[in-house]
Amino acid sequence: MKLDNAVQSVAGRSSRSLNGQWQLRPDSGDVGTDEEWGAREAWPDGEGYSIAVPSAWQEIDDLADYTGVAWYRRSVELESVPDGKQFVLGFGAVDYHATVYVNGVECGDHRGGYLPFEVDVTEALEPGENVVTVRVADPEDISEIPHGKQGEPWYTRVSGIWQDVTLETRPVLHVSELKLTPDLDDDAVHVEFTTSGTGATDLSATVQVREEDDVVAETTCQVDSEGATTVSISIPDATYWTPDRPALYDVDVALSADGATVDSYTDYFGMREISTEDGRLYLNGEPLYVRGALDQGYYPETLYRPFDSDLFEHEIRTAKELGFNMLRKHIKPAHPEFLELADRLGILVWEEPANPARYTERSKREVREQFRGLVDRDFNRPSVVVWSLYNEEWGIGHAEDEPFIWEDEEKQAYLAEFYETAKRWDPTRLVCDNSGWAHVATDINDYHRYFASPDRSAGWGEDLDAMESTPEDNYAATHTDPESAPVIVSEFGMWGLSDTEALEAFYGGEPDWYNHPFLTGSDGSVSERQANFESNLRSPAGFEKRFEETHLSETFDGLSELAEVWQWREQYSNKDVVEQMRVHGGISGYVITEFSDIEWEFNGILDYRREEKAFHDEFANINSELLVTADPDSHVVWGGHEVAASVTVVNDGRDVHRGTVDWSLTADESGETVDEGSFEVAVDAHARSRPRTVEALTPRAGETGTYTLEVAFTSDPAGEGDPATASNEETVTVVEPARTPNHDVTVFVQENYVADRLIGSRHDVTRELTDEADLAVASTLDEGIRGYAEAGGTVLLMPRLHEVTPADDLFEYRELPRGEDWNLCSALYTHDSPLIADLTGSKRLDWAFEDIYPNALVEDLDAERDDVHVEYVQGWIANWGSPLVTRSVGDGQVCVTTFPLGQAHGEHPVGTVLLERLIADRSET
Repeated sequence: MKLDNAVQSVAGRSSRSLNGQWQLRPDSGDVGTDEEWGAREAWPDGEGYSIAVPSAWQEIDDLADYTGVAWYRRSVELESVPDGKQFVLGFGAVDYHATVYVNGVECGDHRGGYLPFEVDVTEALEPGENVVTVRVADPEDISEIPHGKQGEPWYTRVSGIWQDVTLETRPVLHVSELKLTPDLDDDAVHVEFTTSGTGATDLSATVQVREEDDVVAETTCQVDSEGATTVSISIPDATYWTPDRPALYDVDVALSADGATVDSYTDYFGMREISTEDGRLYLNGEPLYVRGALDQGYYPETLYRPFDSDLFEHEIRTAKELGFNMLRKHIKPAHPEFLELADRLGILVWEEPANPARYTERSKREVREQFRGLVDRDFNRPSVVVWSLYNEEWGIGHAEDEPFIWEDEEKQAYLAEFYETAKRWDPTRLVCDNSGWAHVATDINDYHRYFASPDRSAGWGEDLDAMESTPEDNYAATHTDPESAPVIVSEFGMWGLSDTEALEAFYGGEPDWYNHPFLTGSDGSVSERQANFESNLRSPAGFEKRFEETHLSETFDGLSELAEVWQWREQYSNKDVVEQMRVHGGISGYVITEFSDIEWEFNGILDYRREEKAFHDEFANINSELLVTADPDSHVVWGGHEVAASVTVVNDGRDVHRGTVDWSLTADESGETVDEGSFEVAVDAHARSRPRTVEALTPRAGETGTYTLEVAFTSDPAGEGDPATASNEETVTVVEPARTPNHDVTVFVQENYVADRLIGSRHDVTRELTDEADLAVASTLDEGIRGYAEAGGTVLLMPRLHEVTPADDLFEYRELPRGEDWNLCSALYTHDSPLIADLTGSKRLDWAFEDIYPNALVEDLDAERDDVHVEYVQGWIANWGSPLVTRSVGDGQVCVTTFPLGQAHGEHPVGTVLLERLIADRSET
């Protein structure tokens, strides 16, 4: 899509692009200023670089890790420099401190890496060749500088002239700012503009509003040359801007001096209003449910710039096809071209400034200056509806030696004042003070929550209930009312390894970020598993070797199959987390982490190249305006029992839907439908239907296996066009109990709580450990149990009652967090064991293990020594562990599991059958 550039097309103005090849000289000793590199003839000898502007200098291989000072230079030919015109060099963004010289004259400087600035170069220009030189300083230490997620511990640094450069010509007397405020109460736009320049005594302006090519309103006013001029213009039959109908209006200000037009300035806006009331969001007075994605705006090789001219448009169209109505441009200002496309294509934007790392007077000042500039740049952009000030206390309490907002009253007061200032600067948008963490004064009560599902699904439901019932618990101080702020989960999500072969082919080899020093061990090693779990899981370096060192290389036919299985893990985890939010009455929306993979962080709905992942076509089912959900009481049932599921239709749209839900339960192996039914349902606009329970009967006799519960909603036809539809499905494991006694197996059971459950089962149970026992089931590897194993016996170790591990010195364990945890969301459980094969629908653990996921793992695994039945890895195939592994001990062996099978036996079908199978299988070894 070709973008309109209003400034280029108006009368009295012109703009010349200075994009293209520039000379670049690194200045590691910072001698260029003293040696006058900015002078016309003083460019130093020696080998430099030719660099494309715009771009970051880190895109040059030799400068991938360079920080400090560098100088840019190019020449510009001008036929003439006419009087009565002002010439300015305009820069879209330069990271970080730019000093601009023209023909050796220092014309101005600017600090800040993300926003536009201009330098008046009128007096320095001359006809013929002109030399433009820009000194750019981007220091290694950026802790006090707003920098977002570039650099340690996140992604590649970005330095230099990374947005457009233009030489603009305008009348000396001209319109300098244009601020357009929609008023939906009166269907009007309030136009405010200022002028620059002198020499006129009688200033007036004609303000014209156009919709497409039609003039819809026009007025003439006198101009205040000393300050702002304000005029309100009514718009008859105004069309409101929404993502579904992104209607835009152009406003042209024609400036006249002493009766003659001297300048014309044009911008656009949308008639759009965002508001909150009683804990709900409203867009143009209608309820709004946010279905958003975090969008960090990082790209392979080109970093902050898209690698294709049509990529912004592709991203927005893809986001809408996936059901998103908002993108949260994360922790740095959005690219202006992206925002214009968001306005024209129709998607909401949550925007935020880049944050520093530390809380100092300098960092506070620079954040405020940046935010002020961000408001000024994007005030007229209708897609932007939310501002954040800080993210997770980055720059206001996140540093290790700084107190959090929770316990610092000075920070609380500062943040409350900053919120009030932001609302004064821009009363047309919502302001979030500290996204995801402790709030003080905010229009949105947002949370960052990372629950892995189904591992921690129940805990996620409890967390949602707490958000609704006690919103004040998310506030360090209540300068605004927690009860009135809509609740949004603005970060959550799961990881799903992408196609690494395709990624490396895109780069032409391993990307530099594979080996960022801050992602590897303190000793620089990348081939061994580091002690720091989080750092290790983020380190791609050596992941292929780790793949071969584990049993994953035996379970999967290469990394591509592993990636596909992992991506489906991502989908089904996100599916449950999203559906629980959408049926929950107290949640006003969500922003998933994230829209695309970013360097090492592979939690995107798209991969880093913006290509689809395996689940792409399925994701829109859970993220679209119309959703039908089926929530089984349990995903695991005994054969012959009912699968009871609560069915809800969720409608985020403005139409009322009445129609039919059809449901069926189908055996995955045979494709046979074993039960089905239907019922009528109605759902109002912006509402959820009353939950209805369906009860599907499973076969009484048969084989253990997986089934699919499918639900489909079809609305009754309303006028022309196809009826609205939504479909969904849930996996159910049906377990057929072993009914034939197996008296050939005698099992010694150490723990009373296990013995009580196994007595009366199909095996003979004894409480005396003798040579007659075929298997010892224990929770403590005491001297007698260990001697039994060393003499050739087999031991099955299980967790102690109310504990997560057995008591033994044979294995080393790592406990897992019980609830929300970012690292758990990067994890994958895999298996290639006949003990489990028919319990799950793939080579990953799924809902079959609902309620019995382990809370600890064996971590001292050895691929040569151990028989690993279930594997666990995090991130880039790191932190290898297992909840089910067998190890030789003397002449015998010990099989240990951290699944709570002793407590699950007799109550949980999969827990029961897995313990029965382990007893039968291990007793034969």
